[in-house]
Amino acid sequence: MNLLIMGLPGAGKGTQAAKIVEQFDVAHISTGDMFRAAIANQTELGLLAKSYMDGGNLVPDEVTNGIVKERLGQDDIKERGFLLDGYPRTIDQAYALDQNLADLGIALDGVINIEIDPAKLQERLSGRIIHKETGETFHKVFNPPAGDYNEDDYYQREDDKPESVARRLEVNIAQGQPIIDHYRAKGLVHDIDGDQDIELVFATIEKVLNNLK
Repeated sequence: MNLLIMGLPGAGKGTQAAKIVEQFDVAHISTGDMFRAAIANQTELGLLAKSYMDGGNLVPDEVTNGIVKERLGQDDIKERGFLLDGYPRTIDQAYALDQNLADLGIALDGVINIEIDPAKLQERLSGRIIHKETGETFHKVFNPPAGDYNEDDYYQREDDKPESVARRLEVNIAQGQPIIDHYRAKGLVHDIDGDQDIELVFATIEKVLNNLK
């Protein structure tokens, strides 16, 4: 079974990806893992990617796409299938993935799309606060400090501030929607309600994947 998993930041994509990999024994492929492996193995593309990263630059799409193709061509993928996580990030990468899968003779079986209202994700992602003295992490709504706490004793990381979260969600929606539309036109997208208990989300995904087998 060959799958993509998609979802906005905070939608629980990482949690569900781990459950899918465990239950269905497919290879979990993330761009971070692929880059680290290619660099460690000193492949030509890995060394090229490292040269960009060492210079503080973004790795060009053609290098990223090549590293993905290298990974998809390995023997374990033929035996187990894969779950691609965090790729493609742009519609151009999606087109490249289509071509690379065709070159390798691999068919994509489905795209798991975890959906949550962006307003709820905004609340979820921008509520994290950190105690200045202890470094302990809390959430204003879901895991607040005990009692009447003094907000001056806590701080937020820049990434957790509401304006940063809103910007990150906007970018992800703008990049992700064309990809979902692309695969929806191919009849591959399975929308999953992510605004429920983690186990219920996975039960829905499991039902979809069992029907794909």
